[in-house]
Amino acid sequence: MGLMYGTKQTHNHKLGSGYGFGSGSGVSARWVTFFCIASFSLGVIFINRYNNLVLCSIADLFGISPVPLETDDIASPLEKQKELLKPAINCEKKGDASVEAGDIFSQVSRTHDVIMNLDKTISSLETKLASARSTKKPVSEASNERQKFFFVMGIMTAFSSQKRRDSIRQTWMPQGFDLLRLEKEKGIIIRFVIGHSATQGGLLDRAIDVEDEEHKDFLRLNHVEGYHELSSKTQIYFSTVAAKWDADFYIKVDDDVHINLGMIGSTLLRHRSKPRVYIGCMKSGPVLAQKGVKYHEPEYWKFGEDGNKYFRHATGQTYAISKDLATYISINRLAFLVKLVILFLTFILVIYVNTVIFVISHMLHKYANEDVSLGSWFIGLDVEHIDDRSLCCQTPPDCEWKTQAGNLCAASFDWSCSGICKSVERMKEVHKLCGEGEDAIWHTSF
Repeated sequence: MGLMYGTKQTHNHKLGSGYGFGSGSGVSARWVTFFCIASFSLGVIFINRYNNLVLCSIADLFGISPVPLETDDIASPLEKQKELLKPAINCEKKGDASVEAGDIFSQVSRTHDVIMNLDKTISSLETKLASARSTKKPVSEASNERQKFFFVMGIMTAFSSQKRRDSIRQTWMPQGFDLLRLEKEKGIIIRFVIGHSATQGGLLDRAIDVEDEEHKDFLRLNHVEGYHELSSKTQIYFSTVAAKWDADFYIKVDDDVHINLGMIGSTLLRHRSKPRVYIGCMKSGPVLAQKGVKYHEPEYWKFGEDGNKYFRHATGQTYAISKDLATYISINRLAFLVKLVILFLTFILVIYVNTVIFVISHMLHKYANEDVSLGSWFIGLDVEHIDDRSLCCQTPPDCEWKTQAGNLCAASFDWSCSGICKSVERMKEVHKLCGEGEDAIWHTSF
């Protein structure tokens, strides 16, 4: 049954639910008690016999030496962590496998501190790695420096949207040689962005391969396409383009929106010197709690009382973020192998003390709506939100009147359709009445 507005919901989060120890699970309380006592006993035996061996294994895993350093100056965070482990590890005494029970938890505490310090060090290295990746020099290119671009525009599309893509190709998006010329002369990259189907390599994917062979204007993501996966797609998109192209701005556009590239460039140019900007038509729409409605928010209760609104965020039809913010999104994707080392280390410690130690990984939360998700990722950061209404003009007659008055729109769509209504049929009309002219982009200096 759908949740109606004004209905108060109580959220009880019960521990242990869903784990099979209830009625009908087939396991009696007596056996559960027996297994608990047996597990505890084995854990105690394991602690007493293999305590030192486990800690030495941890030290070996991270190359930590139990031998004291000769100098008083600690040159790096890793060496600080070596110092922390010294009192807890004695790897030389292989024959003495027993440790006083009172020392166990103090050693575990030190080891846990080391893990936390390592996690902080890893986060710092991830930041440096992402920055280095975005400025690294490609070996394969003849040029000694990586090319710098003005902006990268990704047009989000789906397998079923070929007609939408063709309507864009026939209007505001340059094709063929002009697309390459736009990259070289203006530093502007435009690509249709799509992932792969659930059956990778199937008919849908092969159809995109054929289309890309003809137009050469796709960016393929390592992502499974789906309407409810738009937040993940957006996250992967920004991470991918930030690593692939070194640009001042990265833009997301839907495939049913009309764009004036010259006006987009002029808009971004005014904010080029700012380090962290988030540009779009800022809004604060209602949080929809009722199931079955469009844009329903399953996590509505996080936003307070019924009828509350979202925090300010750019509407999802089109928005732009600066390089630093794209790098931030890339860093905070859980895609680093080094995190697996931390999880492996945690697993060892769980066995070691029969206590769960949680390692918090950097993970960006994804809400039901991708524009809300993006806005939430920047909360708490020193980001300048820029509300630019030229990025959300209505279709004719609104954008037509503004064009005639000399106030060209950067982007046009219909709010009622979250894009141009019937965009395949109307894109040419909107382009004719609201477009900046075929040569405008070439005469605009960035």
